[in-house]
Amino acid sequence: MSPRTAIYWTSTAVIALAFLSGGAAYLAGADVPIRGFAALGYPTYVATIIGLWKVLGGAVLLAPRLPRLKEWAYAGALFDLTGAAFSHAAVGDPVVKVIVPLVFLGVTAASWALRPASRTLAAVVAPVEPTLAHRAAPAQAG
Repeated sequence: MSPRTAIYWTSTAVIALAFLSGGAAYLAGADVPIRGFAALGYPTYVATIIGLWKVLGGAVLLAPRLPRLKEWAYAGALFDLTGAAFSHAAVGDPVVKVIVPLVFLGVTAASWALRPASRTLAAVVAPVEPTLAHRAAPAQAG
């Protein structure tokens, strides 16, 4: 296994595990995350919504194929983690609560940047042949 592949799988496993376990805790209504949502000023039902998306996103990152869904999962992780960092900053939480989501964002970025070609959207998007309307019209003698 190449170093690139090892870093890809390590970063992907870390972020997928974080999203799967965190999402499961949100869905289970665990006390700590629910209190955390309340401290940030969010209604508790938001934990259920985010929890569902986290579980689905973590599962998609580990699943074979599904490159389009993987792009959505990575985008969702970006939105979730930046939203968490800004939310903690907005309520004046200690800096560590702002930095931790950004560290996970870095792990997510490593997973995205190092993914094999078979796990990218380009792997399923075939080149499009130009249509007749896009081809240059032959020069007309006049």
